[in-house]
Amino acid sequence: MGVANSIKTALAVLTVTASSWAAADDEALQDVLAGEHRAESSARDEYRHPGETLAFFGIEPDMTVVEIWPGGGWYTEILAPYLRDEGVFYAAHFNPDSEIGYFKRSRENYGEKLAANPELYDQTKVSVFNPPEQYDIAPAGSADMVLTFRNAHNWYMRGGGEEKLLAAFSAFYRALKPGGILGVVDHRLPEERSDKVQEESGYIKQSVVVNAAEKAGFVLAAESEVNANPQDTAKHEHGVWTLPPSLRGGDKDRDKYTEIGESDRMTLKFVKPEGE
Repeated sequence: MGVANSIKTALAVLTVTASSWAAADDEALQDVLAGEHRAESSARDEYRHPGETLAFFGIEPDMTVVEIWPGGGWYTEILAPYLRDEGVFYAAHFNPDSEIGYFKRSRENYGEKLAANPELYDQTKVSVFNPPEQYDIAPAGSADMVLTFRNAHNWYMRGGGEEKLLAAFSAFYRALKPGGILGVVDHRLPEERSDKVQEESGYIKQSVVVNAAEKAGFVLAAESEVNANPQDTAKHEHGVWTLPPSLRGGDKDRDKYTEIGESDRMTLKFVKPEGE
C-alpha cells in the first residue's frame, strides 16, 4: 500500500471513529435510537449505522432538516422525534396524487404512520418531491441539512440518467442555506463496472453522484466508509434487491445473501458554499 493510500485509509478510520464519538455524546440522539417505537426498525442498525451516519453529517437537534423520499419512514422514526422540540423536520415524499400505484400507496401509508403516533410525528411537515415536475421540498434557503438515503440511484435509473440526478441535486441546493449540508447514502457500484449497470441494478457509481452534486454547486466536504460492506460484490441476479432487506430471490441462496448483509454504500457529505 502506498503512502497516499495509507493516509487516506487512516483519515477514513479517523472520520468514522470521530463520528462514533459524536453519536455517543449526543444523548438526545441516543434516546431516540433506543426508543420503543424503533423496536422492529433497530434490527437494521447494524447495517445502516444511523447514529454514526447522522453524526458524520453533523446533525443538531435545532436544525431545519429535509429528508428526501422517506419511504416507509425508517429514518423518519429517528429524525422526527429528534428534531421535534427544537428543530424543523420536512419529509419530502411522493406526490399523493401520483398515477404510479407504488408512490400513491407509499405516501398514504406514510401519512397513516404519522397520524398514528402524534407524540412523535405531529410536527412533521410533509412536502412533495416528484421530479421532474415538483421540487418544492422546503422554502428556498431555509434548510440547514438535506438528507437522502438510498435514493440517488432511483433518479438515475429508468431513463433519468445524469440529467435527472442533477435536477434533484439542484433542488436540494435551492432549499439549503449557504453553508448548509447535503448528506447522501447510496448503493455503491465499483468504478470499473460499465455505466449501463446503473440503469437497472440499483447501484450507482460514487463518481457519478459526486459529479452531479458538484455541477449543482456543492463541494464534497468529506466521505465516510461507515456504511461500507466489502462482502457485497454488486453482482447479483436481482440487483441490489437480491440482498436484505428485500431478498427478492426468495429462498434461493437466502442464507448466502443474509450473511452478506445489506449493500456496500457510499456516505458523502456535501456543503453549499457560503455566499451562494
